[in-house]
Amino acid sequence: MSYLERVRTRNPLVHNITNLVVAPFTANGLLALGASPFMAYAHEEVADVARIAGAVVLNIGTLDERVVQSIRLAGQSANAHHVPVVLDPVGAGATTYRTDTAQMLVRELHLTVLRGNIAEVAHVIGVPWTIKGVDAGAGEGDRIDIAERAAKQLNCIVVITGQNDIITDGLRTFLANNGHPMLTQVTGAGCLLSSVIGAFAAIADQDDDLLRCVAEAVAFYGVAAEQAAARTGHQGPGSFQIELLNQLAQVTPAHLLQHAQIHEIRGGVR
Repeated sequence: MSYLERVRTRNPLVHNITNLVVAPFTANGLLALGASPFMAYAHEEVADVARIAGAVVLNIGTLDERVVQSIRLAGQSANAHHVPVVLDPVGAGATTYRTDTAQMLVRELHLTVLRGNIAEVAHVIGVPWTIKGVDAGAGEGDRIDIAERAAKQLNCIVVITGQNDIITDGLRTFLANNGHPMLTQVTGAGCLLSSVIGAFAAIADQDDDLLRCVAEAVAFYGVAAEQAAARTGHQGPGSFQIELLNQLAQVTPAHLLQHAQIHEIRGGVR
């Protein structure tokens, strides 16, 4: 059974502490995929929800003191109960507050996956990179090298999304070449991907290849975007956004196997 089939069979509970801009889109995307979203923010319950979740997705898109504390409490509970944690450091590098918060979280929590664009991931590990709001700009350095450095430094899987998506644990590295430029015209497309990764991580068993599971999640999302663009791209981003939700439900394991472009470019032992 593929990881995608497992998500749809097991219907994992994914606890999201995400930003106000993307919460409905994220919840609808998880439902379309076949997962069960839970959006809990209150200090009084986030630890309890994290404990029973299949995965916890932490997103710093709209920060304030209470949200940061909710993220910390949920992450600590997830760590204590061996629940996978996905961190999306939205806008790290854009402001000192965001950068400091992201760096504090990677110090305090054990992450399963860090997912961001090149600028966000670079700033999390202290590497300068231009960022405009939440969008990566120009920078010096090799994207694959930064991803692998981050994975080794943080002891987690790192996903850097862009024209080609990089998935690495610091030892092995995959490139996923699916996706479509229309994704950059929909607010929250990256945030939803982080939650999709959470759903896949939630169903990975102890003896599974978690890195390949995450790579399949990234490729699946890219294939869904390609299908959505093929059907509605000429209509604009509004139609594409709705069709993306449709394709998250309609892409089959067979279609994914046929169209996923995942290549392992590096392997070895640390």
